[in-house]
Amino acid sequence: MDALYNIAGHFVDANAITAIEPLGNGLINDTYKIMVKGESKPKYVLQRINNAVFTDVEMLQNNIEAVTDHIRQKYERQGVKDIDRLVLRFLKADTGKTYVYEDEKYWRVMDFIADSYTYEAVTPENAYYAGRSFGDFESLLTDLEAPIGEIIPDFHNIEFRLKQLEDAVSEDRVGQMCEVEVQKFVDKIREAAERMCLGERLYREGKLPKRICHCDTKVNNMLFDKEGNVLCIIDLDTIMPSFVFSDFGDFLRSAANTGAEDDPDLDNIHFNMEIFKSFAEGYLEGTKSFLLPIEKENLPYAATLFPYMQAVRFLTDYINGNTYYKIKYPTHNLVRTRAQWKLYEEATAALPEMEAVLEGFA
Repeated sequence: MDALYNIAGHFVDANAITAIEPLGNGLINDTYKIMVKGESKPKYVLQRINNAVFTDVEMLQNNIEAVTDHIRQKYERQGVKDIDRLVLRFLKADTGKTYVYEDEKYWRVMDFIADSYTYEAVTPENAYYAGRSFGDFESLLTDLEAPIGEIIPDFHNIEFRLKQLEDAVSEDRVGQMCEVEVQKFVDKIREAAERMCLGERLYREGKLPKRICHCDTKVNNMLFDKEGNVLCIIDLDTIMPSFVFSDFGDFLRSAANTGAEDDPDLDNIHFNMEIFKSFAEGYLEGTKSFLLPIEKENLPYAATLFPYMQAVRFLTDYINGNTYYKIKYPTHNLVRTRAQWKLYEEATAALPEMEAVLEGFA
């Protein structure tokens, strides 16, 4: 624990710290709350940056600083009150940067937003707030001039993910391609590939722009106040240029799934249209100042793209011998593939209804 005090001392007066305690579920203790003298609630959050995933920490923090500074300045010009509860603030260390490197780890400190809450369960009500908040977030960044780097290259590039699958099939390093079900899924994925690569084709044709997106849109990546109002968007590590499909489709992949991501009972998995309607309504309100017709009309495609992409990724990992995703049993990634493919089929069947919903919001 002394090491944490030393690390925190790069950002705040170490003599003022009274306690540093784990924050969150405590599974890996990467996030801590910092208590200081004279305060009854935590003052700061100390967090280890996962540089195994985010290998360019300088880019990561530059992205976050550019986005949060831009939003903060906009709020200040608009006369918005209580800004420190509406946008994250990262502290500068004694190095002049918003992170330090110590004991072969990277660390950062941000303000703790007191009396704030997160939700895990998705309801039509908070799905609307999620759509509105992530849409507003994108809208605030449409005029950001500071460069934002692609912190995880090709993160949501389906053509890249399909190439990874084809490489795995060709190598077949652990002999999984002899399984009939594996070949069946490879064939199905190939059959749908041209249709699912629509976004990348539109981008190459100059018809579809990239925006600054959050790229990890979950309801628990928002803070709410005790009245249930959204305060701010959190977990900003994945901010990068992407299609709006990323923020729209990725949220629905988990939120509109009536089953679990790895549900072994496929009868549990359906596409929840009520969640879609609520999220779409909020998202269209938040993005109305900039969303192009081609982006809006392809939002249903985005809802099918992300379960498809995740099925590709799970199957690729299964064929490669389960080297990327943590598994609980040998066929876990194959079970995940089945579940995501079922969700993809359900979302595909719901395309006409999704399109009708969007037309109703015109």
